[in-house]
Amino acid sequence: MSLPEAPKSVSLARSMQSCPCHVCAFFSSKEEEYRVMLPFMCEGYQAGDKLLHILDKDEGGERLARLQGAGIDVDNAERDGQLELRSWEQAHVLDGRFDMHAMLDLHQRHLAGENSSYRLTRIWSNQEWVLAEGLPGAEDLIEYEARFNYIWPKYENVYVCVYDVRKFSASIMMQLLRTHPFAITNGLMYRNPFYVPPDEFLREIGKPRSGP
Repeated sequence: MSLPEAPKSVSLARSMQSCPCHVCAFFSSKEEEYRVMLPFMCEGYQAGDKLLHILDKDEGGERLARLQGAGIDVDNAERDGQLELRSWEQAHVLDGRFDMHAMLDLHQRHLAGENSSYRLTRIWSNQEWVLAEGLPGAEDLIEYEARFNYIWPKYENVYVCVYDVRKFSASIMMQLLRTHPFAITNGLMYRNPFYVPPDEFLREIGKPRSGP
């Protein structure tokens, strides 16, 4: 009789966390963001995890340089498929709009496929895409984050949604806290006491559950 597999865990923001987890990370500068996130990605590189970055296409060069400087062989990692950078136009902003349900479906299909070949996937997703002026569907961000809580527990992955506190209002950040069970502030990760489970949250905002 085989023993059950031990839960996977990661080091993130001075904390050891069991997988899976869904984290909102609030940073006040790029330097703070890289100080917290680079060790998390380097650990994943050494462990053979999938490293998925979703970011502004104009920041891809800097991200690769930072990863390289931290000890990741980005050329080999990209060639082998372990490291992947996706622009917002390849993820959240397809065809010039944010389609919440299409994005949730994409997450589910992509992550199910990745889990067959990697120990786990570490996602570093910069969320400033939602600030684009006049972006159709951007108003669904909070509902999207709530509905994502139906998906992430199915996969032993780590999802870090990064928000620049200089660009988001206090009211939006409070809603983001209510839709993430874990949070990073001041460089530290903790179990979020403001988190509201998705069924309860969606009832509050008058959105019935119909799929994720």
